[in-house]
Amino acid sequence: MERPRVWIAIAFMGGVLLTLGFKDIYPDLERRYRQARRARAGLSPQEIKPQHEDTIHKEDIKLGIEGTIGNTPLLKIKSLSDATGCEILAKAEFLNGAGNSPKDRVALAMLTHAERAGLLAPHSGDAIYEGTVGSTGISLAAIARARGYVAHICMPSDQSAEKADLLAKLGAVVERVRPAPIVDQEQFVNKARARAREHTADGERRGRGYFADQFENEANWRAHYEGTGPEIWAQTGGRCDAFVAGAGTGGTISGVALFLKPRLPKIQVVLADPQGSGLYNRIKYGVMFDPKEREGTRRRHQVDSIVEGIGVNRVTQNLEAGRELIDDAVRVSDEQALKMARYLVEKDGIFIGSSSAVNCEYCSTYYVRHLLMIIAGVAAAKTAIRLGPGHRIVTILCDSGKSANSQRKLHILIAHYRCQTPVEVLGSCRISLRFS
Repeated sequence: MERPRVWIAIAFMGGVLLTLGFKDIYPDLERRYRQARRARAGLSPQEIKPQHEDTIHKEDIKLGIEGTIGNTPLLKIKSLSDATGCEILAKAEFLNGAGNSPKDRVALAMLTHAERAGLLAPHSGDAIYEGTVGSTGISLAAIARARGYVAHICMPSDQSAEKADLLAKLGAVVERVRPAPIVDQEQFVNKARARAREHTADGERRGRGYFADQFENEANWRAHYEGTGPEIWAQTGGRCDAFVAGAGTGGTISGVALFLKPRLPKIQVVLADPQGSGLYNRIKYGVMFDPKEREGTRRRHQVDSIVEGIGVNRVTQNLEAGRELIDDAVRVSDEQALKMARYLVEKDGIFIGSSSAVNCEYCSTYYVRHLLMIIAGVAAAKTAIRLGPGHRIVTILCDSGKSANSQRKLHILIAHYRCQTPVEVLGSCRISLRFS
């Protein structure tokens, strides 16, 4: 019984020694094998480049979540480009790292400007107040925490619980108020302004209250003048024939226009506007009016569209900053927006949501979030058709719509539309296009 155990131990130790010996010998064997192959191929060692050069690359480490905001890629929408004969390019703003929308730029700019002006100090008890139902609240909530603040978001009580839950998970204080018109002091934007004043005036509370005021804060359009515009200029190599965007606060279209127009005097800046918004008539005819505002037809929601996040029936300081540089406006119907949503999903695999999805308050499905990029996509295609082949049009991809609930509900809507070409999407356009 003892002898078999001894032999087993000897065999085990022999295996260990053999493995260790082979481990040391193997690299030399491999080197000799490679040299022999090169000799047979007639190549000298100097002619062979190593598979992996030990190159030291410059470090690229972002400083916090703020470092992931901006410098988003510009991509070509292949199907629309092929169909129109133009290059339709979209800036992927959903790749901003905080709230995954262009509002990341705005939120960061508003806080940075407030800090420089001495209106905010990190970790001092200062709080940021804003009235919002869209992506701005998400961006503010995320960035505020990263910079040592708490965001206090006021929103109407008839908004989806999904929005309020997301804001709360991001660390924001969410205050839901009764729906009211802008002239009412209890309206959610006015309530946020009042809460900021109350905080500052309360001697028993730490810090101050800062009202972000995204609609009137010039840091909004400056974020795009200093960021989005220069990035588009660099990414297109200074060649762009048209820029198409929607307007909620007006910051994006104004900031980009103010940067690009002096450098590209012939560029066409086009506003994409949903049905029911007054901005289309403001740009086209100088009058802020929509037929839905006629006596006896006004509603609490003036922009009577499934599209949320763009369209408004009042002029903001951010829109006024660049309004004179906007050359044209394109009206986009709900049907066109939904058809384009279907088209981009089927042809390009692009599904855009959040500040680009749909609020179904007037549809059979209640809440989906905005379709801002879809509206801009329709307007970009219309602009391409109007300009003709060979032009380059840039628009904005606002966010990715990765909310499972929002995605499910959006597909309920767009499932009814199975279009094959942009001609079907645009409907009334009389220009024939070629398709492969």
